[in-house]
Formats: sequence, structure tokens, C-alpha cells
Amino acid sequence: MALEHALLVSLRERPATGIELTRRFDRSIGFFWRATHQQIYKVLRRMESEGWVTASAGDARSTERRYAATKAGERVLADWIGSPTPAATMRSDLAVKLRGASYGDRSKLLGHLDDLVAEHRTRLAHFEQLEHEQFPHTDGLSGHDLDTWLVLRGGIKQEQFWIEWLTEYTAAHRKATP
Repeated sequence: MALEHALLVSLRERPATGIELTRRFDRSIGFFWRATHQQIYKVLRRMESEGWVTASAGDARSTERRYAATKAGERVLADWIGSPTPAATMRSDLAVKLRGASYGDRSKLLGHLDDLVAEHRTRLAHFEQLEHEQFPHTDGLSGHDLDTWLVLRGGIKQEQFWIEWLTEYTAAHRKATP
């Protein structure tokens, strides 16, 4: 996925300034697609030159520009959504470290894994809180609300996966070590 597509999704949800988009990435989209403030602004400028977004001046007190998707940007996004997506592949430094742990300091790695499990538990709790607050009743959801909830559910399941797998790995090695 290109950053352009993530920005178009966000702008289709609601026009925004660059800083607002950065905050959205920090709070939600960033859990699935990371981008720095500088990357967002660079790509917004390119998208504007390609006619995918428009930028209008903010209020009289601000120099910030508010971006919105154009019809051309909406078509680009719709075409991208309708195109096939290859199966996700796992490219993980962590998996390689786990595979090669016999060649290094496994006890140090296990300590790092404990920290990672704690981070994943924190993120899981955050996602579950969002689900509780934003989707207390999921019966009858449709359209964008259903999409948003299901992506949140995917995030919850992904965090559960990491917690389960890393806990299994650490428990097996702690049991095997006399």
C-alpha cells in the first residue's frame, strides 16, 4: 500500500490539515500504516500536484492548509480498493531472532520478549477500550461504521496473536531451561 492510499482514506472520512492527518495516524491509521509528519506533508504536496487532493487556506489566523480528496483522488482510491491485494507476507526481524536465538543470548532475548508482550497487552487494552467506547452495539452496523469496527477487530486479533505466540515461545524456553 502506498501512503497516498492511506491519506485518501483518511481524507474521504473527513478533510483535514496536515497536522490533523498526522494526529489521525498517531491515533488510528498508524497502528496499520506508519508515516512521519514529514512524509505526510511531502506526499500531500505530490498528491496536490497530481490533482488527487485540493488544499484550501484555513481561517484567517492560520497558515495551515486544509486538504480534501478531489473526484480524481476518489477514483484513484476506488480503483485501488477494487484491485487485487496479494496475500500479506510476514517480514519480521523478531521471527528471525527467534529462529536464531540458539546462536545468541537467549535470556536477554526472553527479557525483550517480556517487554514486547507488555507492549502488545497495552495496545490490546487500547483497542478493546476503543471498541467498547465506539462500538458498544455492533448489531446493525453497516457501511463505513462496519468497516471501521471490523478493522478494529482485526487489530484486536493481531494483538492477541502476538501475545499468544510470544508467550508460548517464552514459556517453552523457560520450561526447557533447567
